[in-house]
Amino acid sequence: MSGERAVGDPLGPAAVRDAMAAQPRAGFLPRAVRQRAGFDGPLDIGHGQTNSQPRTVAAMLELLDVRPGHRVLDVGSGSGWTTAILAQLVGPAGSVLGLELVADLVEQGASNVARAGVPWARIRAADPSRLGAPDEAPFDRILVSAMADTMPRELEDQLAADGILVVPVAGWMLRVRRDAAAPGGVVVTSHGAYRFVPLVTH
Repeated sequence: MSGERAVGDPLGPAAVRDAMAAQPRAGFLPRAVRQRAGFDGPLDIGHGQTNSQPRTVAAMLELLDVRPGHRVLDVGSGSGWTTAILAQLVGPAGSVLGLELVADLVEQGASNVARAGVPWARIRAADPSRLGAPDEAPFDRILVSAMADTMPRELEDQLAADGILVVPVAGWMLRVRRDAAAPGGVVVTSHGAYRFVPLVTH
């Protein structure tokens, strides 16, 4: 059996670990907290936002099941770390769009991603009047790194067929998979309790 991976094959936990190792957290942190990059907890990046706990990032990425060549939306890209990791996972055949509302973080995150060696990834300012990027949908995968009060249906609508959304909602990590045969067109599963900064939707 060949050891080569075909485009679209599942990546699995090892690939997530490798992608995170290829994009060291320290390069996406403010200088004042870079010495704490190895800390397995959230770190302040300013403006009331955080760089998420590495263990949580890994768990979310495993649930997201990103494949090479996927088009991915990263909502709440912050310092750009998750955007760069997602770009490692999709490879140059894919694309990643990071969205961020805080202007200073848009600038910082875009600069960090530009240095990360993944030109198929970019960060832009989120439109405060709408959630996600319906103008660029559909996406194969959507990652949300902030806590929503209720399921963000606008993001469900931006999923491609068989697409997956991973989002913390009201304290719980939810995985939403589009399935035309399921009631309501999606299958939702819960994967444990988590805490995040709030998702700003307007």
